[in-house]
Amino acid sequence: MFLLSFCLQTRVFSPANAELALPRVSRFVCVCAADLDTKGKVLRVLKSIVKFILLLGLLYVFVCSLDILSSAFQLNIYYFSLYISVLEVKSAVPIIMGANIGTSVTNTIVAVMQAGDRNEFRRAFAGATVHDFFNWLSVLVLLPLEVASGYLYRLTKLIIDSFNIQTGADAPDLLKVITEPLTKNIIELDMSVIRDIATGDPAARNKSLVKIWCKTEKITNLVNITVPGFANCTSDRLLLISSGTHMFVYADLPDLAVGLILLALSLLALCTCLILIVKLLNSMLKGQVAVIIKKVLNTDFPFPFAWVTGYLAMLVGAGMTFIVQSSSVFTSAITPLVGIGVISLERAYPLTLGSNIGTTTTAILAALASPGETLANSLQVSLCHFFFNISGILLWYPIPFTRIPIRLAKALGNCTAKYRWFAALYLILIFLLFPLAVLGLSIAGWQVLVGVGVPVLVLAIFVIVVNIMQKHCPRFLPSFLRSWDFLPTPLHSLKPWDRVVTASMTFCRTRCCCCCCKCCKEKEKDEEKDDMKTKDKSLEMYDNPALTIEDEAKVTATHL
Repeated sequence: MFLLSFCLQTRVFSPANAELALPRVSRFVCVCAADLDTKGKVLRVLKSIVKFILLLGLLYVFVCSLDILSSAFQLNIYYFSLYISVLEVKSAVPIIMGANIGTSVTNTIVAVMQAGDRNEFRRAFAGATVHDFFNWLSVLVLLPLEVASGYLYRLTKLIIDSFNIQTGADAPDLLKVITEPLTKNIIELDMSVIRDIATGDPAARNKSLVKIWCKTEKITNLVNITVPGFANCTSDRLLLISSGTHMFVYADLPDLAVGLILLALSLLALCTCLILIVKLLNSMLKGQVAVIIKKVLNTDFPFPFAWVTGYLAMLVGAGMTFIVQSSSVFTSAITPLVGIGVISLERAYPLTLGSNIGTTTTAILAALASPGETLANSLQVSLCHFFFNISGILLWYPIPFTRIPIRLAKALGNCTAKYRWFAALYLILIFLLFPLAVLGLSIAGWQVLVGVGVPVLVLAIFVIVVNIMQKHCPRFLPSFLRSWDFLPTPLHSLKPWDRVVTASMTFCRTRCCCCCCKCCKEKEKDEEKDDMKTKDKSLEMYDNPALTIEDEAKVTATHL
């Protein structure tokens, strides 16, 4: 891709042959452009190389910030993880489904960073939320099925009981080799504490997840004796003797505070890198470059093998996610490419589904490295995650008509491009308020959850069905249901809410400007008053006719 971008940006391919340039890349049949001299071509080449190096650097920092963001979330949900560690496999299945939804929040936040350009924002937000809709629709269908039949639990239990599975080696951390030199100097988590929590060790509940090292010294007198330096250790942290350090080793802060600091820093780095990456990609992938790369990535195989293209994209997504060890990293990386139009939404969808599969294979390998007493449960939980995603793909991909997440994502992208504030509302509702409401109802009891949830679900299904019928077969609907005009405008249109939001933002900006102007005017008035006082004193001293010559002499003598 870079070589193709390099050749096209330096005009080495003839514009007339741009459509045929792709098959001839390997032969590098170059036609020099007449509009640039040698110096201009050299400068353009150097500029392209510098941009490419900057892009690699920004991608590296972007991935590192995602790694630190993951550590921040682990520190912030420490007590939640204590609760999860005591659950049985059957109880953990709904949590796995919720985790599948939660992992898509990262690329949705990444899409919000492209809100500056309306068209880019439309594509990027659709490309990010297609993951959300796939996860939500899968949960809405498969969670009731699992509660009623327990098919995921039974299927995975059968697999576990059928094979004599032995503890294996640790899962490969391929991306850690690259990111660890930077991230380990910022934060390191104590994996032994996490393992103790997973195995149900009660002593681990009083230990910190932040890894620290205690100073030691050796006194040689016939034998070596290690004396720990307790000044650098606290009672709630695991004593480790190792070489190394990070930013929070000597910070006397609780895990929650460290997590919040890392969360803010990683989000700042993430947003900054994303904005710069998008600007670089826009400058590099334009004109003929964008056309050819878009054609390469979005072209299907010739008939009758066009259907194979999507499944090949799934394999690519699964493989890339396995390499980077995180679906969030992969989906967040392709979101800007969807925004600038290089990858189509139809191609991003199977890539995202493959990423869901890739992240479960990583979990399976990690489960295989579990201790013998927890191996069966750990592996069964990871297999539940795997078959949940497989079931979702079977529901929402093989038949083109069932690819509902693409249509929903396009509709949401159009909505957020028109009303950009709705993106923030969507994030707050879907990833904060709605999960909290469901959690509160479930704590109140399953009767309360069913009593509230079922009517809401029925109403949502009714609205969806009516919307579809209004568009395709309105004649089968009663006259009052052929449109939503019988409802108050705020219930079927965002325009009134948009006017409220716009007016509120205008009021806030005006108020801030007025406050600033008022402060500036008051400051200017105070300065004018001070100047006037100074002038008055000068007049009293030097221009007062009542001041005698003797007084002037006294004043002069006093100063001397």
